[in-house]
Amino acid sequence: MGLFNVTHPAFFLLTGIPGLENAQLWLAGPLCVMYAVALGGNMVILQAVRAEPSLHQPMCYFLSMLSLSDMAMSMATLPTVLRTFCLNARTIGFHACLIQMFLIHSFSMMESGILLAMSFDRYVAICDPLRYATVLTNEVIAGMGLAVTARSFITLFPLPFLIQRLPICRSNVLSHSYCLHPDMMKLACADITINIVYGLFVLISTFGMDLLFIFLSYVLILRSVMAIASHEERLKALNTCVSHILAVLAFYVPMIGVSMVHRFGKNVPGFIHVLLSNIYLFVPPVLNPLIYSAKTKEIRRAIVHMFHHIKM
Repeated sequence: MGLFNVTHPAFFLLTGIPGLENAQLWLAGPLCVMYAVALGGNMVILQAVRAEPSLHQPMCYFLSMLSLSDMAMSMATLPTVLRTFCLNARTIGFHACLIQMFLIHSFSMMESGILLAMSFDRYVAICDPLRYATVLTNEVIAGMGLAVTARSFITLFPLPFLIQRLPICRSNVLSHSYCLHPDMMKLACADITINIVYGLFVLISTFGMDLLFIFLSYVLILRSVMAIASHEERLKALNTCVSHILAVLAFYVPMIGVSMVHRFGKNVPGFIHVLLSNIYLFVPPVLNPLIYSAKTKEIRRAIVHMFHHIKM
């Protein structure tokens, strides 16, 4: 019995990948590598930005926020994923599941907000370069970071309570190796309309609006770039956006795929749902440090310089 005086299971049972239970131990190796790359790669980015004075600029501050968000997301899923795949330890307490659900959705929304802030940075840098330093001051950047964080926690604060009010009596088996709101609410034997409506509202008002404004910012950037007379200067301006565009695609394409399969893929095998969800949560934290270290010359140079000093 809890705050809402309804029945809840003492624990949930997590699931690796349905239909591939015999291969879970083999999948543990690649998952460990992905976590190592995500955590190690993002730590390297953070250390490079901290240690290299030339990287103390708005875009790199936003990249540091993105790295922190990616590391937080990885840490939120790591305990249950590795326990499920490596040890076949599938249980998670009800309240621990609520906390993990809240953290996963919060850090995901934070990443979306940071990508929007980074698109604003690119817009100012290309469309109004003379005011770049005066618009994106350290105070403004810190305020944007706090706003993104506050939006995530305030918007998603009701989710655990929306789950707690539901009696969970159909089953206690979740379809992922971590806890998500849509997965948990499906186990309720009560009306979940409020959960569905609120979830849709959050999706449209945050992720949807972020993606819309990112798209609009690039429309304005493209219009400004096309007005540049020199072909070489146009390419140079667009090249500064490549890393961010790749990061946006790495985040939003899997998310849209998950949403489409969840809403329209009723006949799609269960392991496809789980696989897409895993790609959505695990791939961006792995790809982002690789994208920015490969495509951004200043960051690549700072990383090489940092490792050179370590060897000495």
